[in-house]
Amino acid sequence: MKLNIYESNSLKEKRHIIKSIIGKLQSRFNISIAEVDLNDSWKSSIIGFACVTNDTQHANQVISNVMRFIDGDSRVEIVEYNIEIL
Repeated sequence: MKLNIYESNSLKEKRHIIKSIIGKLQSRFNISIAEVDLNDSWKSSIIGFACVTNDTQHANQVISNVMRFIDGDSRVEIVEYNIEIL
């Protein structure tokens, strides 16, 4: 998922925002999540997350809830995303 970060004016501010979002998502949705690209860009980030389940409907629900949570955060905007269910 590619994010634009609006309230960031430095890498330090970007890392603070991304760590905050990642921490909230990990505790609320029990997913594995990390920033996987654009580490040196202070206005953009690419994060990846995974949910392990044996129920496709549950996986879709978790993905939808995570995206809705991120979309509700006014500090960032989802620019692009890719979903893969195995």
